Amino acid sequence: QVQLVESGGGLVQAGRSLRLSCAASGSIFSIDAMGWYRQAPGKQRELVAASNGGTTVYADSVKGRFTISRDNAKNTMYLQMNSLKPEDTAVYYCNAAGLLMKGTNFASWGQGTQVTVSS
Repeated sequence: QVQLVESGGGLVQAGRSLRLSCAASGSIFSIDAMGWYRQAPGKQRELVAASNGGTTVYADSVKGRFTISRDNAKNTMYLQMNSLKPEDTAVYYCNAAGLLMKGTNFASWGQGTQVTVSS
């Protein structure tokens, strides 16, 4: 199947930036939709940013600060996070859906990467 591995999380001060990466591996024919989600302690997992074809959406709380992008040649997606705030502290997960080489669909989650923003 498809494995997603996130990296790039860590501890940063408020106002600084981080870039998360999510590398997909497996017999992938195409990645049609991708997204970043986050889950803070005691809260439900929420959508941060998602891209499906030509449509990209962002949570209101990150608009203007976060940017989702991808490198198709590397099957890797990114989340550039600028002007980080303490309320951005959470475990960040990537999600991808698409088509395998054998013609079946896939949908996978990464294992998560911790982002902690100190005030």
